[in-house]
Amino acid sequence: MAIDSHIGERMKILVQKFGGTSVDRAEHRTLAARKVLKARDAGYHPVVVVSAIGRAGAPYATDTLINVLREVDPQVSPAPRELDMIMACGEIISTVIFAHTLHTMGCQAIALSGGQAGIITEARFGDARITELRPQYLLHLLSQGYIPVVCGFQGITEPENSHEHGTITTLGRGGSDTTASALGIALKAESVEIYTDVNGVMTADPRIVKDAQTLDTCSYEEVAEIAHQGAKVVHPRAAELAMDHNMPMWVKSTFSDARGTRITNKSEDGVPQRRLTGITHTGRAVFIRLEIGNTPHKALIEREVYRMMARAGISVYFTTFSSRSLSFVVERSVYPIARDLLDGMVIPVPHEVPDELGRVSTFYIFKYSSGLDLAYSVQRPLLEAVEDRISVKDVPVSAEENCTIVSVIASEHRMEPGVISDIYEILTKNGITIYQTTDSELSISCLISESEVDKAVKLLHAHFFPN
Repeated sequence: MAIDSHIGERMKILVQKFGGTSVDRAEHRTLAARKVLKARDAGYHPVVVVSAIGRAGAPYATDTLINVLREVDPQVSPAPRELDMIMACGEIISTVIFAHTLHTMGCQAIALSGGQAGIITEARFGDARITELRPQYLLHLLSQGYIPVVCGFQGITEPENSHEHGTITTLGRGGSDTTASALGIALKAESVEIYTDVNGVMTADPRIVKDAQTLDTCSYEEVAEIAHQGAKVVHPRAAELAMDHNMPMWVKSTFSDARGTRITNKSEDGVPQRRLTGITHTGRAVFIRLEIGNTPHKALIEREVYRMMARAGISVYFTTFSSRSLSFVVERSVYPIARDLLDGMVIPVPHEVPDELGRVSTFYIFKYSSGLDLAYSVQRPLLEAVEDRISVKDVPVSAEENCTIVSVIASEHRMEPGVISDIYEILTKNGITIYQTTDSELSISCLISESEVDKAVKLLHAHFFPN
């Protein structure tokens, strides 16, 4: 991301971002506005970033606006360009209302779209990256005593003589955090404050663990990993951007005066070198297992499965290999597509020489568990007519549909033997089946039944974060 570094007269700038629950109703907007006034009274020049009002189902929430467009004709998908335009409307509405709220409280406030704030992006709709930020107009407004209120989640393409002249783009889910982080860097702000409905970065979801602790300090790496693994406090792209530019960041609550959590470099003095950071959970997932068997063609079959998923735009993860099977996870939202692709899928493998029965190839056909094998039941009889020339082998497919992921964020777990052992013992002794595990340098994740997630989070938190 290129940034114009000519800042002019030095100002003490603070970027404050307010999420959807902070601006979803008048009393919440008043509380948020008071945070802005408090910053101004402390000598800062505030720049405010807001998300769309409320969450899914609320009249002006992003998902609500998307549904309005899709309901025009459910059989015709909206063009990505137009979809971005309607998604951007949620933040525009929120920005104007919040600016007016500040105006009614005696402030000079002005609402700005992402483009008016100088946010330039690539021409990639739905998940654009910021390529340049031009802060001159924002700096001019600040010097004139205005409080700019900027639409999060959006920017524009480079204004030029083309059909994409200054077109609105959106930055993907969590893009308002990215907007705040980018503005903080471009304006050389003192810090970026992310306001949400919790007191800071917590050791677990407080809706599940009532005695979850608020961390005083957290590293950029830790908060990015927490976000990747399901906690919604800060979008990982925003944390990574702040880390790249060493921009101080805070996570605070709109609804309390709690100190919040300071996000900074792991190596900075005062940042604890802890082994464990928190327990998170995320995702609605489906665990798929293919019983390929002990065949020399196993690697080829696996390769074709991956190719097919990629062509359908389906990401796979939690992949596990054994000598006889292949297992992986897909998001539940795309599972119907994956199921239809796998049911009855045929992978032909030619023989280098005919086998002892004169058969010149083997056809592997995927067979789902009973009741889900419609395509298999149609296609399998068709192969019977050629079984004198080919070998046909079933590949049984099974799926656990109601899964989720629970993770222990443990940045130094590889230096502390026994963490994985403790996780296994805690979960299995309490009757929680672990379908799959994976780990990184920063976390250990287990795939479990969605019905067990609250129980798992409470058990793990009680063990690793005792009061």
